Amino acid sequence: MTTLFAWVTPAFWSGSPLDHTWVTTYNSNLTPYPAIADVVAAGEDLWYCWGSFHPIGNPPGMLASRAGNRALAECLVQPNADSSTSAPARGTIFTYGVDGVCHQLANQVLYATGSPGNPPLTVKGARGYSLSSFLFGTYGLQASAWHTKLQGCLGLGDPVSGLPQWSEKIMPDAPPTPALPDDFRDHAREVLADDPEKLQALMALRGEMQAFLARRVPGFLPPDAEMLNAHHRHMLEQAALLLGPEKFTQLFGIEPGEQVDLVDPAMAAAQRGDEPQPL
Repeated sequence: MTTLFAWVTPAFWSGSPLDHTWVTTYNSNLTPYPAIADVVAAGEDLWYCWGSFHPIGNPPGMLASRAGNRALAECLVQPNADSSTSAPARGTIFTYGVDGVCHQLANQVLYATGSPGNPPLTVKGARGYSLSSFLFGTYGLQASAWHTKLQGCLGLGDPVSGLPQWSEKIMPDAPPTPALPDDFRDHAREVLADDPEKLQALMALRGEMQAFLARRVPGFLPPDAEMLNAHHRHMLEQAALLLGPEKFTQLFGIEPGEQVDLVDPAMAAAQRGDEPQPL
């Protein structure tokens, strides 16, 4: 087993209220490799997770760490490759800002820390995670593709097979799917424990929004960052109207009306081919 480390740094700019997340097989506090070539030469892995290369976290302390199955992590998401230019390095977050953002891709890597009876780590301690998990869930909106990816990687044989256990089939003719955590649902249940009707309405709103995001129009480029961020802000406004200021702030960690953009314009442009992504 290999220890997987999750890291954060302010997203987009210094002082941002959101965190970018990524994962490594090494403790960058002890060995801050200056470039990806040094990581590869040392036989280590870094998963970009729809971001740039970062030699160390900011703050330097890791977000989380746990022993995991490196072969499984490498199968789920290609390490040491830029997500904006390498499709395998995207896991099943195929379209940045539509299927998910860095949080969901980091969670896909960290799935390899799970074991029977021990749910995998997630980056739920990152700033802005309640916002992204409300919109995109724990592992992104490409649920069918993610289940297929899990089946393929978990079926490789020892030592990968058996991590974690599979749940029952959702439908009689469907393949079995893993029991996956839903961090936002769990957090919402805690915050709205005294108001089950409001919880139900919030989850219904989330379901409608996710269904909208999951739609694809063949032949069209994904929306640009401005359009995506406007849509995401609108959905948060709807949640604020439903919850009221106090519960909204408890759940999302921001004030109603506070403008927070989840989608990095440079990364979205890089995927669209509008401009190169700086490293």
